[in-house]
Amino acid sequence: MPAIAFGRIDDSFSAASIKAYVAEFISTLLFVFAGVGSAIAFNKLTSDGVLDPAGLVAIAVCHGFALFVAVAVGANISGGHVNPAVTFGLAVGGQITILTGIFYWIAQLLGSIVACFLLKVVTGGLAIPTHSLAGELGAVEGVVMEIIITFALVYTVYATAADPKKGSLGTIAPIAIGFIVGANILAAGPFSGGSMNPARSFGPAVASGDFSGNWVYWVGPLIGGGLAGLIYPNVYMNQEHAPLASEF
Repeated sequence: MPAIAFGRIDDSFSAASIKAYVAEFISTLLFVFAGVGSAIAFNKLTSDGVLDPAGLVAIAVCHGFALFVAVAVGANISGGHVNPAVTFGLAVGGQITILTGIFYWIAQLLGSIVACFLLKVVTGGLAIPTHSLAGELGAVEGVVMEIIITFALVYTVYATAADPKKGSLGTIAPIAIGFIVGANILAAGPFSGGSMNPARSFGPAVASGDFSGNWVYWVGPLIGGGLAGLIYPNVYMNQEHAPLASEF
């Protein structure tokens, strides 16, 4: 089983680590600015602000594209986590120390908060939309939905970016990660909001002052990310296995 490491203070404050925190801050800011900005734009362009199929697709595509870029620009510096649930899942799987992960969280949350306040300024004070559950969904259903879609995201991160056997898949990791987020928003957006990312939900909550139900977008993603961090490394990264035969 991959070991969970707490880490050392000197390592977490090295020049490389500080550069990684700055990269996470910038990548998360770029992602949240585009993602939340697309939701603000939708509300501005529609009279009633009720999400329709075309709007859902547009917002999902925007999030997928933005995350692809955010992961790609941060990959060689910080790993391009852009998400506390991804950082948590990688820490559970022994890919990053707990101490460094905490500083990643701080950078990601600050990036999201700054992005949302910047959006308030540049849009002339338009409302910052927050994640919320559909009226027919209870908190338990919302948490389970977020667990499932975040598990899919972090499992994809492991399979394409963190697994040492990934080979050439490493070149398409940001694309795969962006695709799974866009697909999950299409599936879960009308129900739980399709967050998968505590930072993506926390920044708008801070900027709007509305924290109602925000805990759902911490509990669900962290459980989902943690499960992926437990399962993928122990099943696929902790042992050598031969690939399945392609011909009989």
